[in-house]
Amino acid sequence: MTIDARTEQEIATQRRAGILGIDYSDTSVVRDKVLYKDILALDELYRDRVIPLQADSGNILFGITNMTSQQVMGDLKARFTDQIVKFVLISDIGYDEYMHLYDPPKPVVYQDISISTAGNEDLIKRVSSMLDQVKADDMLGYLVQQAHKLNASDIHIETQEGTVRIRLRIDGVLHPIARLSYDKYRILLAAIAASGNISTGVAEPQQGHIAQKVQLADGSSVDVNVRLETVTTITGIDVVMRIFNFDQNMYNIDNLGLSPKERKIVDDIIDKPAGLVMVVGPTGSGKTTTLYSMLNALNNDERKLVTIEDPVEYQFKGLTQISVSGDPDGKDNIFANNLRAVLRLDPDIIMVGEVRDNDTAKTALQASLTGHLVLTTFHASSAAAALTRLMDVIGQNPLFVSAIRLVMAQRLVRRLDDSIKQAYAPSEAQLAKIHEVLNTLPANIERPDISNLQLYRPGSSPENPYGYKGQMAIREQFTMNGEIRTLLETKTTILSTEDIEAAAIRSGMTTMLQDAILKIIAGETTLEEVYRVIG
Repeated sequence: MTIDARTEQEIATQRRAGILGIDYSDTSVVRDKVLYKDILALDELYRDRVIPLQADSGNILFGITNMTSQQVMGDLKARFTDQIVKFVLISDIGYDEYMHLYDPPKPVVYQDISISTAGNEDLIKRVSSMLDQVKADDMLGYLVQQAHKLNASDIHIETQEGTVRIRLRIDGVLHPIARLSYDKYRILLAAIAASGNISTGVAEPQQGHIAQKVQLADGSSVDVNVRLETVTTITGIDVVMRIFNFDQNMYNIDNLGLSPKERKIVDDIIDKPAGLVMVVGPTGSGKTTTLYSMLNALNNDERKLVTIEDPVEYQFKGLTQISVSGDPDGKDNIFANNLRAVLRLDPDIIMVGEVRDNDTAKTALQASLTGHLVLTTFHASSAAAALTRLMDVIGQNPLFVSAIRLVMAQRLVRRLDDSIKQAYAPSEAQLAKIHEVLNTLPANIERPDISNLQLYRPGSSPENPYGYKGQMAIREQFTMNGEIRTLLETKTTILSTEDIEAAAIRSGMTTMLQDAILKIIAGETTLEEVYRVIG
């Protein structure tokens, strides 16, 4: 607490003492504080919020706070009948200073979590015990510190019957690291709510953002930069904290793992930035990373780049970024109204965080037809499904063909750790499945030789018991050419996802499953991991 804040609290306490008609004592001026440990037990000091300040054979002076009850004062007078008992009001911070002397905080040993211990029951007990000893800000700082250390993407705080579970999502998979009592959970939740500007008293889902530096009890400091998502369940408020470990240089197209064919299409868009680009997939599939990498490649002094996001996830130099709060009922057209306002700013490139409604979709489509490059996301299961959804929103519009430059769908799968992966011969059933998928590859894709195919499974080591290291994207994408263009220009009936996907494949699209099988054959991931992610 700063000197000014302490002075303000002492002045407020003195004013309160005058109102109550009780004497006041400023404990900040007492340099050598004397402790009287034989007068009251430690639990009484905590429970009654009272401190013996002076004592001799005939007198006891107790410091009390605003939280000390009249009954406690009466009980103390009745208890110490051989002495004259008096009371003075002291500040809350003065009381806390004395309690640090009566009950010095135990040194905190922060438990370091490694990928090899995450999920281990012994570690869960040790981390849970450690969290129970520290204050709320330290709990938050520690969890974020460990998430950074393990390259976790999210921290999940989940209320359950009788306990609260904390898990970290590492390479797309959740690992339990601690359990909290509900008393400790409420303290942590209050700190998160205060820092993230959300309320613990409402039932509706909420979003927030925490950006602050936390000083831990061991002297280390942690930059806490997280996005909050909360939802009320039958057992309490669950919290997911998305970790922002931001370095603008990380958002580079070279890091996206694009195939030469995919990279050529993206490079063409960057060379001639106009039209509509959609990147689709579920939450956590890397859509934002892909879009920001494209924005980073487009970002220069000659162009004006504007983003409209809910919320702004990463702050980029050189971009004009607008944070909006989406209307859950879609009545206020917040994204569309902001998009129209942005168009009046004469931008070259626009990123719309997500197309959510008819008005936004139409405005984005119109902007892409008038010389702007519009980048956006959609929640859809595949590239073809994204087009179907867009048509559901704005109708089967012939402007599609002229506007859309690229539709890309992606998922993230775990990448095998090359240093410990283990080769094995696939079974007949596995080989048959691989043959089946390879036989559907477009003619322009070279089929790999699988006559002596070896697949790989994750190995294990003390440092990496799970056998995976990082994540990689599996993708499918198409542009408006070939049969898919002909289909959209000539078909008058309602098109299904299957119609669009079949036309895209005939036009040369590699499906997500085909892309995944090629990466499995190359020894980059496993069949089991692909089945886990895309079925």
